Amino acid sequence: MKTIGLLGGMSWESSSEYYRIINQTVNRKLGGHHSAKSVMYSVDFEEIKKLQHDDRWDEATELMIKGAQYIEKGGADFLVICTNTMHKMASDIQQHIGIPILHIADATAKRIKDQGISRVGLLGTKFTMEEDFYKGRLIAKHNLNVNIPREKERQIVHDIIYKELCLGKIEADSKNAYQKIINGLINDGIEGAILGCTEISLLINQNHISIPIFDTTEIHAQTAVDWALGIS
Repeated sequence: MKTIGLLGGMSWESSSEYYRIINQTVNRKLGGHHSAKSVMYSVDFEEIKKLQHDDRWDEATELMIKGAQYIEKGGADFLVICTNTMHKMASDIQQHIGIPILHIADATAKRIKDQGISRVGLLGTKFTMEEDFYKGRLIAKHNLNVNIPREKERQIVHDIIYKELCLGKIEADSKNAYQKIINGLINDGIEGAILGCTEISLLINQNHISIPIFDTTEIHAQTAVDWALGIS
């Protein structure tokens, strides 16, 4: 079994889900008392959040590179960045470490294409929804058609993530808002919905939506187990 490197803390709420899913998946596959070999470095999310919203991405990248290097020195065989948004600097991080990064968008795209779906909706932070580092990769590398909510709805999705979900707050009104936004994208013709922030699955699951949803936290964590166990 390879050792999984987890760069977490963004937020710790979703990082705990990574740890749970990874270990449960290893145990389900191997049985007995098996659990995952892993190394985690967790950042202080308050620092990262401020840098994100102040558009100080270079400084945020430096913190992410440093965390990834700690993980590599700790003995990890590959790196899992436990957040969608911070894949914005995945290529910069990769240049400063000698172990491969399991990219969350690639893992998610594979799951989508395995289901024969090509037109998807994307919910996440405004950074993830509006910039090309994520949806552009889905389009250019994986030939997916990606829809995002309208501008006002994108702000709602973003605010709920930072003001509620990252703080562990689960509100019924927010779940209803997300359902309404996804249903609007369904009316626009999407066949599946990407929960493109690792906290969204704390609020929304498949029981709430009529089309397939793709929980990036679960997909990323399960794919990490496949990498660790050498399953293609």
